[in-house]
Parts: sequence; C-alpha cells; structure tokens
Amino acid sequence: MADRRRTPGSQTSLREANRGRIVDAVRKHGGLTQVELAGVTGLSPATVSNIVKELSESGVLSTSKSMRSGRRAQYVTLAHTAGLVCGIHFAQRHLRVALADASMTVVSEHEMPLARDHRSDNEIRRVGMLVADMLESVSADRDELLAVGIAISAPMDSASGMIARPGILRGWEGIAVRETAERTLRAPVAVDNSSNLSALAEHRLGALRGQGDAMFVEVSEGIGAGILVGGHPYRGASGSAGEFGHMVIIENGPICRCGNLGCLEAVAGGEAVVEGLKPHYPGLKIGDVIVRAMAGDDACIRAIADAGTHIGVAAANIASMFDPERIVIGGHLARAGEMLLGPIRQVVDRSLATRLAPPPEIVAGQLGPRAALVGAIGLATDRVSAFPAGMSGTVELRAALG
Repeated sequence: MADRRRTPGSQTSLREANRGRIVDAVRKHGGLTQVELAGVTGLSPATVSNIVKELSESGVLSTSKSMRSGRRAQYVTLAHTAGLVCGIHFAQRHLRVALADASMTVVSEHEMPLARDHRSDNEIRRVGMLVADMLESVSADRDELLAVGIAISAPMDSASGMIARPGILRGWEGIAVRETAERTLRAPVAVDNSSNLSALAEHRLGALRGQGDAMFVEVSEGIGAGILVGGHPYRGASGSAGEFGHMVIIENGPICRCGNLGCLEAVAGGEAVVEGLKPHYPGLKIGDVIVRAMAGDDACIRAIADAGTHIGVAAANIASMFDPERIVIGGHLARAGEMLLGPIRQVVDRSLATRLAPPPEIVAGQLGPRAALVGAIGLATDRVSAFPAGMSGTVELRAALG
C-alpha cells in the first residue's frame, strides 16, 4: 500500500526532472530539434514530444518548423515573446556572452578565451557577430534585443565611459565603450566595472542578499572590488572606486601592470600566484594550481595561503575604513575555498580584534565566475523600463544559471 501511495509522487518528480532536462538542454544549445533533444537528454521521442507540447502551451518553450538533413523537423527554443536582453563580460583573458528573455531565463550562452593583449575594436566586432548568431540560434530578430549590459574588468570613468586607469586593459584605453558597442550591437548599452556588477549580482541573487554595507572581492587573474553602501554600489567621484587590487601593500614590491610597485594584485592576484610557482611548475594555469592544492601539493597550498594573507591585510584596512557587514570573495581563485578564505579571515579577525564591533563575515560568492555576467544581465534589464530595478524573476535566473 505504501509503495502504491508513493507512485504518483514518484511519477510527478520524474516528469518534473524530465522537464528540467529538456529546458536545460535547450538553454545550453540555444535551440534543438525534438529528435536532437531526445538524443541529448536520453528521453524517448514520445516523452520529448509530450513535454515540448506542454511547455510550449505554458509559454516556456517556443517551436518552429525547420529542416534537418532534408527532413522536416520541429525546432525548439526557449520562449522570448517579450524581447531579449544581452549580458557581456570582457575580462583580461576570457569573454562571456549570454542572452536572457523577459522571464530572466538565459536562453543562450557562450564563453571563449581572449588573448592577453586583445583589442577592444576586434572583440566588440566579434561580439557583434556572436550575438547575431546567438539571436539566430533562438529564432529571434535583431529588433527583439532590447538592451545590453557590459561588464569590463577595469575601473570605468563615469563621465567619459572610458577605462579610468592606464595599464589595466591596454587594448581598451581611450575607447568610449558604450558608444562603440551601441554602434555595433544596434541596441541601448550600459557599461560598468565587472566587480561592481558582481557585487550587485551577489546582492540580488547570492551571498550578499540582505546586506546593506558590504564588499565583493574578485580574485582572478587580477584583483578588483565592488563596494555597496546602503545596498547601492559606491563608485566614487569619477566612478573608479574599488581599486582594491591596486592598493600598495609592499613598498617597492613587484611591479604591477598599472605601473605602480607593490600593489596587492602584483603579489596576490592569480597571475602573481602562477608566476611565483614557475620555479616549481612552469606552464601552470591558475586552475591547475587549485587542482594541485586540493590534491595536497604543499607548494600550491602555500602559494594560495600566502595570497589569502596579503588579501586579508588589504581587506582589514578596507574594513577599518567603512565597516562592511560582509565581504564576499569571488573569482577564479575563490574556487580554492577555505585554502584562500581561511587566511583572509584569520588576518581580518586578528587585525580588527581590538575594536568593539565584530569583524565582517568573510564568505565565498554563490554565483561563481559568472557573477559579472549575471550582473551585466541585471544591468541590461534595468535599462528596459518594462523590467523593475528589483530584477523580478530572479528565481528563474538563478535556476537558469545553476
């Protein structure tokens, strides 16, 4: 009897799981035929057909006639009847682009590496072609693209819309990013520093929810920070606040890409960690360092811990100045978990032990390396008057982004 009572629930759970597999597959690939969906998900063609019909009627999926290998096929995409927005993240060494629909569901996403000294004109032109292909893959027209948000891994000058500090992204200096992107993408564009957008994304969807005064620290190839005051980003007089990675913590220390000596980034950023390990392991990448550290490699564990100690010194100084409730650590190096967070926390707790207020919580980000991309999508939706600044539909966005 008990088994028979559980059967309906089991069947319902299975059907929900199958729906999720189909939606995930369509999101990942941008669009698939029903036959392709059956192959990708491992579900029977009949099951795929029934679920696609059901989700199409409920407005989650959209179908259209297509031709595959000379045969008619049913092409399936995520529905986007109210238009699309685009989020773009230009980092030092990688590019991420995503299209999201009005329900804040990501319908197509791409990531690719960038050359160390990539040029803005080439990359914006490439993004223009990529976005056109992505729109086509989800059966959308160009005029359905309502707005674009761009995250740049460099401090931005709010008046000029240009990178505020030389040497950070050399191929982007002197470029009015918003105007250039608008000409290429033919849609309204908003641009902000990637750390600011990561902070906003974590505030709306992740580890900074409910935190009014807080900070997001990105530790990837370089180091940046986004500061929230009263739940809003603090950008400073010119828009370039939060240059956490370019605080000088070692006088006459190693030269930084910004031209100064002894910046935090030059001693604790991902590239600095890799450079310090070259005598032991030439040719490593930051992901390799984390993998080796997790496997018990002493040199890699020590390199990550040393970076955490330096970051902790800088974080303690910032905490002394504006007293954040929480500091979230994100970026590629944050995947090292407590190997990085533990030393940061120890230094901050020790440095602030004599004051009456408790030290800030120091936790890992919840959105991973895609935080800036999520923030860029949010920035784009904020440009569209139909979407509230509170980012309705955040549950759908969280589900779509995993």
